[in-house]
Amino acid sequence: MQGPLGDIVVLDLSRALAGPHAAQMLGDLGAKVIKVEHPGGGDESRHWGPPFVGPDHDISTYFLSVNRNKESIAVDMKTPDGRALIERLARQSDVLIENFRTGVLDRLGFPVARLHEINPRLVVLSITGFGHDGPEGGRAGYDQIAQGEAGLMSLTGPSPEEPYRVGASVGDVLAGMYGAYGVVVALHERARTGRGTVVRTSLLAAIVGVHAYHGTAWTVGGQVPRARGNHHASIAPYGAFRCGDGMLQIAAANDTLWRKVATLLDIDPDMPKYASNKDRFAHRDELIADMEKALAAHERAHWLAEFDRLGVPAGAIRSLDEVYTWEQTRSQGLLAEVDHPVLGRVTLPGPPLRFDGAAPATHTAPPALGQHDQAVLAWLAEREGPER
Repeated sequence: MQGPLGDIVVLDLSRALAGPHAAQMLGDLGAKVIKVEHPGGGDESRHWGPPFVGPDHDISTYFLSVNRNKESIAVDMKTPDGRALIERLARQSDVLIENFRTGVLDRLGFPVARLHEINPRLVVLSITGFGHDGPEGGRAGYDQIAQGEAGLMSLTGPSPEEPYRVGASVGDVLAGMYGAYGVVVALHERARTGRGTVVRTSLLAAIVGVHAYHGTAWTVGGQVPRARGNHHASIAPYGAFRCGDGMLQIAAANDTLWRKVATLLDIDPDMPKYASNKDRFAHRDELIADMEKALAAHERAHWLAEFDRLGVPAGAIRSLDEVYTWEQTRSQGLLAEVDHPVLGRVTLPGPPLRFDGAAPATHTAPPALGQHDQAVLAWLAEREGPER
């Protein structure tokens, strides 16, 4: 593949979601990604479903979501031959990604010191549940557990008494994103120093890293944010509102936008309880009731057209089938067509980055287990040359 990282080789020892997502991001940017899987079943996400697809209904759509642009090689890292192969691959790689529990990679014979002895230029990305050190550094981490422990569930849901998980596995995905970002920075640093380093992140760190204004509400303001349903924690009106045939979202993030909303809905924007954001937030329940009373007069399409005419940010709440058939989604390159060895031509969610002037990227399908055993071994032998 061609791309900004077209000269980079990634050895992906990770499984499930966070590590594979980081590796996929690097693969989307052109890196050669070699995914190492255990021969006895491969990445555990190959078995997570439903849905399962294919002639035998044994291909997990979960696995398909985070493993495009990779080559799969089956290796038992617990055997001497397997460890020897990993050592050879690490010597020829620029990046190694792992998301084992703390200490597992060491027990397999590859502590960081050993990896940098094998290849001093190797960048190692290590993703854990709660961090590799500290009083709870060895804990196993899964997304929903981390969402609860890192406070995200306390911010999500209809009320403080009903904490909800975010529908997507955002802790895993965010950790993968932060990890890929760290890898690119480490590669940049390597160009200056000539040496690789270790990049560490965790599900805990990734979720705390996106607390944003919720975090400072506590660290600076001394207030503990709580779930507020579908309305913003600091701005009013900003949230989901009922209208004549369902719901729509409106974001009036400043007084100018508020005056446009109020005028359209025949609400006095200057009445004392609605004059400023501080006033509107203090009387938010009344504000929502007044707005929904007016919005009930027409259907969503009417209001969306009116808000668009006025330049007020507003939108529908789409289901995923609507998102992926929406022409705007397609126009942004957010769908990738690939040829799968079993499924044939399939459509995957595509990469979220575009580069001006670059040709549209081509992508390869998530691999079958061990699909590239021989190809990777041949590539490795070529890289090592006749001296081996």
